[in-house]
Amino acid sequence: MSKLLAKSKNITNGLRQQITPENASWEYVGFELLHLSKDMSYHIKTEGTEICFVMVSGYATFETEGQVFSKIGNRATPFERIPPYALYVPHNKEVFIKAETETEIAICRAPSQGTLPTRLIKPEDVGVEKRGYGNNKRLVHNILPETEAADALLVVEVFTDEGNTSSFPSHKHDQKNSETETYLEETYYHRFEPSQGFCLQRVYTDDRSLDECMAVYDGDVVKVPKGYHPVATIAGYNNYYLNVMAGPVRKWRFTWEKDHQWINTEEYAHKFEA
Repeated sequence: MSKLLAKSKNITNGLRQQITPENASWEYVGFELLHLSKDMSYHIKTEGTEICFVMVSGYATFETEGQVFSKIGNRATPFERIPPYALYVPHNKEVFIKAETETEIAICRAPSQGTLPTRLIKPEDVGVEKRGYGNNKRLVHNILPETEAADALLVVEVFTDEGNTSSFPSHKHDQKNSETETYLEETYYHRFEPSQGFCLQRVYTDDRSLDECMAVYDGDVVKVPKGYHPVATIAGYNNYYLNVMAGPVRKWRFTWEKDHQWINTEEYAHKFEA
């Protein structure tokens, strides 16, 4: 199995994924996934990181330093395709979580020593965007984009219909000293509707020193340390993924793979005009 693929498994107390800079062999991105049954609780310390908690599904109450965010959530499943609730918590805080229903919570981390306040990100704060044409269309929810305050984190969720591509044309963001790219590590947390589905995700570089194609199933995480990273969905199965990105500069700047950049043009779009 590819080292870039983390399978969903029961780690401890509802934790199903635990990606850290140490076990991913990189510097910035951390990602954890919680599945909590009703009335289960979970305690977490942000330590030297900022965290964006994303309510993938269900409802939960969060408490941190006297602030209580009661019963936040609005989706029984991410495939309702409505913008979610999220909670931003800065470094060096303790957070207590209680599940009010069966709940799925993404814990998105990046290094931080900043002084931003804890804040609730409401659905109306989340930017909604439609991208692409034809068989390359997807729906995007910008949960924590670079236009909103954070030290390093960028968080976005994407919905791709069956039989479509996403994160395509292939692009990369792996250069630290570039005028056209920023260095951003990235994780993809995948879900499927129906849940037995899968997609294919390829991670590769121009020189093919890295070139891996993975069959990705419900609850899996793909780690993207560098290179291009397109996704192809399978007929019959809609795909959801949650992206976490972080690096030394909090800007999303990327380079398209030249061979496939024409997919962005009117030439491709015209193929689907009535």
